[in-house]
Amino acid sequence: MAGCGKNGDVMELKELRGKIDRIDSEILKLLNSRMEFALRTRKMKPGVEDAEREKQVLDAAARHSRGLVRPEFSQKVFGDIIAESKALQKMSPNLAGFQGEHGAYSEVAARKYDGKMVPIPCPEFIDVFDGVAKGQFDCGVVPVENSLAGAVTQVNDLLVETDLKIVGEVKVPVHHCLLALPDTDYRDIKVVYSHPMALSQCRGFIARNKLEPRPYYDTAGAAMMLANERPKAAAAIASKLCAEIYDLDVLKENIEDHESNYTRFVVLAKGGSAAGGAKGDKCSIIFSTAHKAGALFSVLKLFSDAGINLTRIESRPAQKDIGNFAFLLDFQGSDQDAKVAKILENVQKETKTYKFLGCYKEAKA
Repeated sequence: MAGCGKNGDVMELKELRGKIDRIDSEILKLLNSRMEFALRTRKMKPGVEDAEREKQVLDAAARHSRGLVRPEFSQKVFGDIIAESKALQKMSPNLAGFQGEHGAYSEVAARKYDGKMVPIPCPEFIDVFDGVAKGQFDCGVVPVENSLAGAVTQVNDLLVETDLKIVGEVKVPVHHCLLALPDTDYRDIKVVYSHPMALSQCRGFIARNKLEPRPYYDTAGAAMMLANERPKAAAAIASKLCAEIYDLDVLKENIEDHESNYTRFVVLAKGGSAAGGAKGDKCSIIFSTAHKAGALFSVLKLFSDAGINLTRIESRPAQKDIGNFAFLLDFQGSDQDAKVAKILENVQKETKTYKFLGCYKEAKA
């Protein structure tokens, strides 16, 4: 009996330490989020030093200390946090906003575009656009189309309305992974969480393994939920980066049904400049035409006659002109080319509204 009691104590100790480890992990995630917001505030203020603000934070730390956490200890911890925040602010790294949680494919795209930038997560696409417009981010990275699912309509609608410029693009192969908690037996998994699009892109794998798909708001969000809430018999479909960030095991890689699955992202900046920018060979424009027969054809014919290759044309309902449409058009060429400049001049004459989104380096799949 004594042996059983000892084994029970060992198991209980292991369980308690596991809970401590998860709390420590959550503390570090929150610290990282705090540092991200500190970097965003640096964009909005003239300098790093702010003695009054530091006093407010330290006073609040002492005031909110409860239980075993002494006020003196809290102030010491927050003093170190403030010092680290100021050190990061002095470095003044470039920030790239993206939609989703850390580990989202948009973060993968941001890292691929410029590995020196600090990726900053945003709840919604509009938050990325607003963050760039207000100067909190040096650029924003947003998806515009997927090779299987087509256009990302919400982003295209925002592009129609924005004054931001496109300064780059990134094409990211979408390779989904089956992620699980450490030491999970694959045979025990019954349900899998992910964004509805990811679930549909892995439909064959899910069916073959008799898993129950459960939609979640975001692929990375599903991975984060799995790590935090630790539901039994569950897994998540997300990027390999999520396994690294949320300390999950990769049980299976490349579980998508189609190898040709990739997403095209554009990089947005205020005033048409961002780190990593270079002379472009691809342009994007948005225009609307008069509501009459042949109006769109007359615009497209300008490019056809000049032998310029169009890589995308997308139509979206014009929000400020009910019944009409805005057309998003990408083509190969540089606005520094005299022939292209002349065509764009003629496009303006043939259209009702016209906006030049930018010229940038074309990304290869």
